[in-house]
Amino acid sequence: MTGPLIVLVGPMGVGKSTVGELLADRLGTTYRDTDADVVATAGKPIPEIFYDEGEEHFRELERQAVHAAVAEHTGVLSLGGGAVLDDTTRALLAGHPVVYLSMDVEEAVKRVGLNTARPLLAVNPRRQWRELMDARRHLYTEVARATVATDERTPEEVAQAVLDALELPERTDDPVTPGRENT
Repeated sequence: MTGPLIVLVGPMGVGKSTVGELLADRLGTTYRDTDADVVATAGKPIPEIFYDEGEEHFRELERQAVHAAVAEHTGVLSLGGGAVLDDTTRALLAGHPVVYLSMDVEEAVKRVGLNTARPLLAVNPRRQWRELMDARRHLYTEVARATVATDERTPEEVAQAVLDALELPERTDDPVTPGRENT
């Protein structure tokens, strides 16, 4: 199956972009973020899409961005936090090396805080984050080949855990010694 080498899913603020860029660097490949694709297509930031055209319009742009990226991109791909809400997106991800980056609510509050630039967390972020996760956690788990907890881990540690979970070796300039096992 062609497509991305790794697909990262998980809630906003979990570090998909940071970890995705690290993974791409370690694997000697490229990184793509479907949220950035949506922004480029719309010509405006995601909060403005939400406020100007509504969540439904944003979700359609997101669905199109994910489908294009899965078809075109062969490196590391991260999806927006709500991309898994779409049935066709979840079906599309079947068979791909998807990793769910998870975190608990306390970690989310530390990372995302009271960030009103995130339209789904504009009022009572802690409660809204919990509600979003209650609605999405099973969807992340459904599409994922592996789950990697990010709580109290550096982005480098998370990237290594993703590589370990998928049993992907980092690119090195040395030839791989036959019989060498990943530890």
